Amino acid sequence: MGNRFQVSDRFADGAQYIGGRLRPGTSGQEHSVIDPATGESVYTYTLASVADVDEAVAAAKAAFPAWAGATPGERSEALHRFAAVLAEQAEDIAVVESLQCGKPIKLTTEFDVPGTIDNTAFFAGAARHLQGQSAAEYDGDHTSYVRREPIGVVGSIAPWNYPLQMAAWKILPAVAAGNTVVLKPAELTPLTSLMFAQAATEAGIPDGVINVVTGAGRVVGEHLVGHPDVVMTSFTGSTPVGKRVAEIATATVKRLHLELGGKAPFVVFDDADLEAAAHGAVAASLINSGQDCTAATRAYVQRPLFDAFVARVAELMETVRLGDPFDPSTDLGPLISHVQRDRVAGFVERARGYATVVTGGEAPGGELKDGAYYRPTLITGAAQDSEVVQSEIFGPVLVALPFDSDDEGIRLANDTPYGLAASAWSRDVYRANRATREIKAGCVWVNDHIPIISEMPHGGYKASGFGKDMSAYSFEEYTQVKHVMFDNTAVAAKDWHRTIFGDR
Repeated sequence: MGNRFQVSDRFADGAQYIGGRLRPGTSGQEHSVIDPATGESVYTYTLASVADVDEAVAAAKAAFPAWAGATPGERSEALHRFAAVLAEQAEDIAVVESLQCGKPIKLTTEFDVPGTIDNTAFFAGAARHLQGQSAAEYDGDHTSYVRREPIGVVGSIAPWNYPLQMAAWKILPAVAAGNTVVLKPAELTPLTSLMFAQAATEAGIPDGVINVVTGAGRVVGEHLVGHPDVVMTSFTGSTPVGKRVAEIATATVKRLHLELGGKAPFVVFDDADLEAAAHGAVAASLINSGQDCTAATRAYVQRPLFDAFVARVAELMETVRLGDPFDPSTDLGPLISHVQRDRVAGFVERARGYATVVTGGEAPGGELKDGAYYRPTLITGAAQDSEVVQSEIFGPVLVALPFDSDDEGIRLANDTPYGLAASAWSRDVYRANRATREIKAGCVWVNDHIPIISEMPHGGYKASGFGKDMSAYSFEEYTQVKHVMFDNTAVAAKDWHRTIFGDR
């Protein structure tokens, strides 16, 4: 296996970042970050306690007035410096992200890290464009305008599949709008979230604006969501956990943003470019070892193309190179843990009872036997109501199903509880446009699947949650809209007063 980054010295002071400095947690419970490619511990730290959450929220609350009172230009300048610091540290951040997640180094260096730097630069610009409705005299006697104001302390919870990017998606729009943040990353993968917060401090963002507490979800996460000084919760993770977050947030009347599970359909019409669709399906189903809530998981292929599509996807999947994440030639790294690998394997083994595993469906041996690896897997013959079609597997598994009419293809695409992302493959603009209208998902790609950009929103329909990450639309989550109305008449006894007292 390739060289591993030594993180013990970098995080010797602990895995909590409160008020601009690293410190240890106070729970007394130790937790290890495991390299999923080897199964070895790379860093052991003490988890946060509820007292640590209280301190982090207090730091964020104390920092809020000054940060909220900064001009948009001042916040923008700080975020531009932040992007520059991240760019300087890009190589180290990519290595740590690969180390804690098992991502191939080519993915972290070409996707995770540059995407995060770009997102930071985007919000540096967007900070200067927080706009409300233009002033006008809507009733003739008053001038109205709309202010957008920061809401306060935001408690955010990020998942383990994209620790760096999800930290950025949670933190950047919030702080660009003038809020302060306490982020709880997944305890499996806290390291790049901590590096992100440290880089913010190095860039001159004031202490307390960005805080990170690393602890167990049922203890630290629930306390953060329910904290009386936290005015909003933003959560990315599974739908079942999202429901629990919603229960706690609702009890304390918090604003809530949820980005939850997905089961993205990949709809291939019979006029599609077969080679493009096959390549797209392999890339979209295997990105991040399939641990992506927008990954292609259900390929619906119109019957004339179905057999050729299955044969070509299987052929391409068999060329995918599993290996050391730090080898530049590695295509597919391990899953996040052996627990997750075994969960994925369980879906596939149960599917053998009612479907056909065309390729994959096993963990590799040899040099990779100690890692949480699983081969790219293609399944056919499953029923629409089967587990592998309806449930989020979160691994390198694609299920292919045929359809006949366009109506049927779109109906099947919509036939899960989820609605985060989808794609449609066709050379016919009218056919593709119909699919973008009728597929119920927050993002529908045409003749591609997976690309995301900072300028456009990300968020779902149905059980995939609500609210948006990225883009200027994310400010809807992180700002309070206030209507301000000025009387222009200077008349003491106004005509409308007679509806309450007196005569005209």
